[in-house]
Parts: sequence; structure tokens; C-alpha cells
Amino acid sequence: MNTSILRRLFTPTLSLALFSNVIGAQNPVGIFDAQTDVGRVRSSGFASYDPVRQAYRVAGSGQNMWGDHDDFHFVWKRMTGNFILSTRARFIGAGVEAHRKIGWTIRPSLESNSTHVTAALHGDGLMSLQFRRTAGATTEEAKSRDSLPNADAVIQLERRDGVYIMSVARFGDTLATQELTGVKLPDTVYVGLFVCAHNDTVVERGAFSNVRITTPPRPDFVAYRDYLGSNLEVLDVATGNATIVNQYKGSFQAPNWTHDGKALIYAQEGHLYRFDIASHSADVINTAFATRNNNDHVLSFDGRMIAISNHAPEDSGVSIVYTVPESGGTPKRITAKGPSYLHGWSPDGRWLVFTGQRNGDFDVYKIPAAGGDEIRLTTAHGLDDGPEYTPDGSYIYFNSARSGRMQIWRMRPDGSGQQQITNDGFNNWFPHISPDGKQMVYISFSPTVAADDHPFYKHVLLRLMPVGGGPARVIAYVYGGQGTINVPSWSPDGKRLAFVSNTTMP
Repeated sequence: MNTSILRRLFTPTLSLALFSNVIGAQNPVGIFDAQTDVGRVRSSGFASYDPVRQAYRVAGSGQNMWGDHDDFHFVWKRMTGNFILSTRARFIGAGVEAHRKIGWTIRPSLESNSTHVTAALHGDGLMSLQFRRTAGATTEEAKSRDSLPNADAVIQLERRDGVYIMSVARFGDTLATQELTGVKLPDTVYVGLFVCAHNDTVVERGAFSNVRITTPPRPDFVAYRDYLGSNLEVLDVATGNATIVNQYKGSFQAPNWTHDGKALIYAQEGHLYRFDIASHSADVINTAFATRNNNDHVLSFDGRMIAISNHAPEDSGVSIVYTVPESGGTPKRITAKGPSYLHGWSPDGRWLVFTGQRNGDFDVYKIPAAGGDEIRLTTAHGLDDGPEYTPDGSYIYFNSARSGRMQIWRMRPDGSGQQQITNDGFNNWFPHISPDGKQMVYISFSPTVAADDHPFYKHVLLRLMPVGGGPARVIAYVYGGQGTINVPSWSPDGKRLAFVSNTTMP
């Protein structure tokens, strides 16, 4: 191996472990099966994986990815059927050529002249959906309307029943999407990350984080009968880096942080589980007879109690709100009527807020945490849902479809002063207020999703904005939806968020 190339590619801060991964480049790299140079390259490329950040660095030479053949370094795995490729990518260093390229590519073979569909970020910011229709044919392209010079870029490439969809954005922005039809690739293909220097005398580098390869539902999938697998992810809010800390081939949903920040509590198949972050172990929480819990569960602000929503057989299986000690025990029934879906505690622990369906309409209610009469807080026509107190107790935030789209609203704890906070083309659900009361995170569904629905298994965004309104920025691009972030998900120190993403798992 050329040591001068190594010096150019890696800074002195890289660990010996990372360096040894490069030396062992013939082995699988992270989630990928292997890596190789495609075509003729003067200098061999290589890739490394950082298991702590779950991030990749890829280096490649090669004259170009264009014309009738391609030369580049490829980190790949074999895939069949439909899939979604997603990453956050950037070039490392100033580079030599304006059209050096990094991104995703889908190819039926490792031959240089193979057919392909490629989402390529160029060194000058051009974002291009490139493709070759037949082996040895000239490359064609469809340029994105978004140019991303010097960008920390989000690059997604999806295959959906023979249609190829590229979605791109500067990290923090919403995605610009374009579709490609008429390019036929076989069912089984190589997919992966690539780097091409566009100049065979140099080696260029790319950094890739938040790398996800998602397999969506099969055509015979029936929602709420069938479920995809679940990734429990922890997001560093300051950097936007998300790491997967737990996986399950079935469905778990809606993580809460414990008061000490050491564990996450989520719902899985009717039970609540406590996942210890340090040991990566999950243990069931004893909730006695309450074994049909849905994903609406919230810890009190002092961390001593959990309010849960359980589908009680004695109430025809509708959701009823209970409270139980954080360590487990026999639940105490709180709401007399159902369906009632718990969403929040008041900071002083005196009140619970929930969504209740009464006389065919869903509204926000509050009820004493010790039990008592429920108080209706919203009366507008349309679904009101997801109520949550601010940490100082001055407001209750919620989402409402009263304007025609689902948007974020807030009101005083007595229901007065109802005020719309978001107003955009998305359907926005489940506002969660940061522990310092300054920021709000919520989940955004596409306008193609019905305003009163928050289904599983969709492309969704987690967005962050000032608590009183203002510019929103995307902090996570997720395949999920129902169960992703239904309940308060901030860590106690306000530095991290927990959420669930979904994919088919073996």
C-alpha cells in the first residue's frame, strides 16, 4: 500500500483501531458485505468504519463515473427487491476536481460498464441522478434542482417497484425529490457507497454518517397485522449524528428516557421494557394485569411514576389510563371512560393530560393524577391529540387538525389562549418540549398522508424549532411514523433524543 496516500487520507487523530480496519479492508465494513475498486484505478481505494459513531470513511481514485464506463471505489452489499438507501455525506478536504463524486450507486455487477442508477454529489455541489440504461451505453443524468456546494448533504436513493427515487437536501432542510423510470435493473443488485476522484492521479475522500439501508414492507404486508423490525436510535441533537443502540425483528415503539438518563422505556407487544443503555439489555417492567399497553406511556417529571394506556378487557378493549410506580407494580385506574390515550404529566405531578374520544370526537382532556373528574380542554371540530406540558407548567402543547392539516398548537393549562404554532405544508404531530423549555421537536408526515392519521412505515422528518414558533430545521430523516416519537423523548440533559425507525429484519 502506498504510504504517501495513507498520509493524505488520514489525519493524525485517527485511532490505531481505525487504521487497522483499513489494513483489513478485505473484511466486511460495517453493514456492508465487502469493498472493491471498480474499473481501472491507479491507486487502490479503501474504507473504514467507526463503530462508536457508526460512521464510514471511504477513499477512492478513478478517472470518472461517466461515459460508457466507471472507475471508483465501492463499499457494497447485495440486495433484492425494494429498498431505501440513506446517508449524510460530505467530502473530506478541498479536493482537486470540481466533479469528484460521492454518494450511492445501484449496479447489477461490478463490471466497469455495468448498467446502474447512481445518486452522485459532485465536488462543486451539483446533485445528479445518473444512470446507464444498457451495459456500455453512455451515461445520462437528471440534475437535482438543489445545488449543495460545500454541503453536509443528505442523500437518499430508493428503489420502489422498478422506479428509482432520489431525495436530497443540505442537512437541516427538507428533501427535494425526483423519480426515474424506464431503467431496468435485475431484482438482485449491488448497492453501496462510492467515491470517485474524477482524476486518476489523486485519491479523494468522503465521510458518511447516519447510514441506513431500509427494506420496506412486502406487497402482501397488512398493517396492524404485520410489523417491520425496529431500530432504537439515539440522536445527538447538536451534531445530528444518530446511532442504533438496539434492534428487534418485531415492533417496539415510543421510547422515554428515565429520570437518571441511564435507560429508555418502550412498549413492545403489550408490555413495557426498560432498556439499559450501558449494558444494552432490556428487561420487562411488571405492570401486573396491564399486558395490552399501547405506545402512550409517560414518566412523571420526578421519574417516580409511569402513566400508561392499557386496552382493558373489562372495557371492551378500549384504551384506559392508569398509573404505576416506575419500578413496576399494580396499576391504578385513572380514567373512567375510554378510549383515553395518555400523553403527559404536569410538572408538579398533580395532573395527567390525555386524548379522549367522547361522542365520536377526539379532544384533549386533563384529569387529576390521583383520580377524579376529567376536564375537557379543546372543543374545536377535528382531531386534537398529543398533549404535553412545558417544563414550567405554563402551557400545554398539542397537535390539531382543525385548520385542515395537522399542526402544532398550544394553550394554557385551563384550555384558554389556544394558539397555532406551526403552519406549513406538512402534517405535524406530537410536540415534545426540551427540558430547558426553549425548543420543541415534533414529527412531520408528508401532505399525502391524511391529516388525522399517523401511520407506520412512511418517510418522516423529525424537526426542531423554538418553543414559541420560528424557523424549523430537520434533525433526522427517518423511515418510521407510528411509534417513532409518540411520547416525550428528550434525555434529561436535553442533549439527546430517542426515537424508533423501522425496516424488515431477518
